[in-house]
Amino acid sequence: MHPVGRHLATANDEPRFRIRDATPADADKLVDVFEDAFGANVQPELRHVLLCCFYGDCFTFVLLGKPTTVFLGPAGNNFILNGKHADLNAEEVYGKLTTPVFGRGVVYDCPNERLMDQKRLCKEGFTPDALRAYIPKFVQEVEDHVRTSPHWGGQSGGICNITEVLGEITIYTASSTLQGKEVRSKFDSTFATLYRHLDDGFQPINFIAPWLPLPQNRRRDRAQQTMEKLYSDIIRRRRAQGPPDAGERDMIWTLMDARYKDGSVMPDLHVARLLIALLMGGQHNTAASGSWIMLNLAHKPHLIEELYQEQRSVLGSDPLTWEKLQKLKLQDRVIRETLRLHSPIHSIMRQATRPLAIPDTDWVVPPTHTLLASPGVPARSAECFPRPLEWDPHRWDDQADPAAKADDEGSATVDYGFGMVSKAAKSPYLPFGAGRHRCVGEHYAYAQLGAIVATLVRLLQWEQVDPKAPVPGTDYSSMFSRPMNPATIRWRLRE
Repeated sequence: MHPVGRHLATANDEPRFRIRDATPADADKLVDVFEDAFGANVQPELRHVLLCCFYGDCFTFVLLGKPTTVFLGPAGNNFILNGKHADLNAEEVYGKLTTPVFGRGVVYDCPNERLMDQKRLCKEGFTPDALRAYIPKFVQEVEDHVRTSPHWGGQSGGICNITEVLGEITIYTASSTLQGKEVRSKFDSTFATLYRHLDDGFQPINFIAPWLPLPQNRRRDRAQQTMEKLYSDIIRRRRAQGPPDAGERDMIWTLMDARYKDGSVMPDLHVARLLIALLMGGQHNTAASGSWIMLNLAHKPHLIEELYQEQRSVLGSDPLTWEKLQKLKLQDRVIRETLRLHSPIHSIMRQATRPLAIPDTDWVVPPTHTLLASPGVPARSAECFPRPLEWDPHRWDDQADPAAKADDEGSATVDYGFGMVSKAAKSPYLPFGAGRHRCVGEHYAYAQLGAIVATLVRLLQWEQVDPKAPVPGTDYSSMFSRPMNPATIRWRLRE
């Protein structure tokens, strides 16, 4: 805890939360000052760091109409992300936003133990054998996109908007690997529009009032009902046809055969709604991360050639496989460094359900507060990473670098109901979160990103459109930290 800002105020033996002599409204005034100075697109991480300079690494301001206590740094990440479910609740924060998009009875619209069971069942679709089968499909989708998409124009070179390209490639690779031919074939027509309308439901206003009769909410509701029916029809046809052939098993089959821990069969409506959640859940993060990789490499094109030479050394003329992907060490460092510097989700929130004492202080957070962690703050701290704002994949070469040890911090594991995961929430590198809500598709995301980047490196060379321009800034007007437009690259096919 930062020494500046420790203060306790109590009245009638009822704990109150107070920082220094500032109330939440005082912090709000500084937030207003920052937004006046930097604009509404002020980086959340920057805002948090600036507030930290005034109040220490724990402070309160009003967000979405509620007092929100921010606890920064590794200690804050551990306190919030590894908190007990009896103390900290994610459903109350995210349920209003996600339930109209995914549907009832799944994810944040069910008891936490049921959500943990749903994560366990989904995780069965991310086994090593499944990932091995996905790699050639990832590669094929990228090759087909470069050959046929209007973004590339059927030319040997040109300029493209890489965020649009990666958005399409990500959703095509995810649908073809996780959800089979029926779903993938519809993304050229039906599903693409429905997906976009569902995606429009992820608006900040819907944290508070998802029922508002806004045009995007009406489209969201119609799209959810239509997509749910489309999935239900696919499930019904598959049940009528019988078990899949060898090699055709996907996430739909996995969930169709699933049983909850109490022995009950997962209802088909839950299957359909979980399939929507799976398709929506990781697409933003992977598309944003892939775009940042391409843009940072365009800024340092010599690294593209290093990646290409690494592929030639590891693969030769052989196709990419799961085993060979693990041997592309530089590419792995490129992905890790991008996730460090460009964390897709800048803020993670939990609702306090009872008074919580902040460790090593006299402070108590009341149950009226939301708690907020920002794993991207320590990931950009000079205390944890030398030259923190520099994108440098080679920092991961040095085993003495704190970054190289981040994953090893704290070897203890725990099972929240979906398999053993590390308890290490104090690490400065937490791109997939921590605790019971850690992303269950982490290994899938690494495989998907790795295969996409490796295939693009093999097929293309690229650079910045303007050699003197910096890497684009981050668009914080959306809920996901994606590049601001124009996010373009100049590309050409390899000879």
